Amino acid sequence: MGAGDSSCSAIRGTTQTNSGGISANSPLGRLERVDLREIWTSEATSFTPWLAREENLATLGEALGIELELEAQEKSVGPFRADILCKDSNSDHWVLVENQLERTDHTHLGQLLTYAAGLQAATIVWIGARFTDEHRAALDWLNAITDDDFRFFGLEVELWRIGGSAPAPKFNIVSQPNDWSRSVHQAARAIDEADLSETKRLQLSYWTEFHSVLDAAGGPVFGSRKPQPLSWMNYSIGRGRFSLAAVMQRPTNQIRAELYISGLNAKAFFGLLKDQKEAVEQELGYPLEWEELPEGQDCRISCYLRDVDPENEDDWRHQHDWLANCLNDLHRVFAQRVKALNLEDWRGGDADEEAIRQSALRETAA
Repeated sequence: MGAGDSSCSAIRGTTQTNSGGISANSPLGRLERVDLREIWTSEATSFTPWLAREENLATLGEALGIELELEAQEKSVGPFRADILCKDSNSDHWVLVENQLERTDHTHLGQLLTYAAGLQAATIVWIGARFTDEHRAALDWLNAITDDDFRFFGLEVELWRIGGSAPAPKFNIVSQPNDWSRSVHQAARAIDEADLSETKRLQLSYWTEFHSVLDAAGGPVFGSRKPQPLSWMNYSIGRGRFSLAAVMQRPTNQIRAELYISGLNAKAFFGLLKDQKEAVEQELGYPLEWEELPEGQDCRISCYLRDVDPENEDDWRHQHDWLANCLNDLHRVFAQRVKALNLEDWRGGDADEEAIRQSALRETAA
């Protein structure tokens, strides 16, 4: 047998592997498209509740380049009801999501324009099974003629599986604001390419490793956010002006997990939660520090791990385990309580009741 025959025989053999250790003859899966209606029978009762879950909004946010926090489902905006209303966590601007499990139509396009007029400044996201050329062109035109207060996205949603695997969603952007992908890419690269100080590099490494621990914990809080060279990281709890945070305080040798409440109504919301202090701490099994922060308008509810050094990498796993446990605990005891808060229930302190009533009306109308 010649050298050429020997070579061919080796290629046909079942024992040859590539650099990844997979046999050349190992069977590979085949991608199969799944009908959307096979999984989601209805937009209102199947797809919208699925998309509103935190982990699925995170998947949509990754496709858009926006971190989304759920505000409401089936929210009235003018004469229509929007499927999902969110906030952009970084800008606090409204993000409205309208869903179609079919080809896009003129009716939904009209609703999107009504939503844009009602919200005055917003990101509008239109999700459909298939976009017509006319509707893709309409979104491109809207992005061209409107200012930076409005952004219009069109996405097609698909479902795929390999063999008997669970179907996996895929969002494909078909229309977006001018230069959007470039601006998102530049923002993502800004941190990577910046000449970070030693402290900033430490912070970036700290949160990068923490997110691996947070994901491994398997709790309701997960590390889908891009780590930042900051002394804190924020995580969604499902309502605007409320967030969970992990904080490293190098000068005082401590770390902190907290529920942070911001905005004009923070003191009232803090008071409503503090009324539940006994039940919250009994459910947790340990006390919290209820910090009203009287010098400002914001408040926080915290737990501390003291006498630790965030610069000591040998102790990071201990610190990260503690932070992950506390963040998931705080989410567990506060997520539903935060969503249920109603300003009209607050009658504490010296607050102006008429001002609180007007604030409650504004929040209801938002």
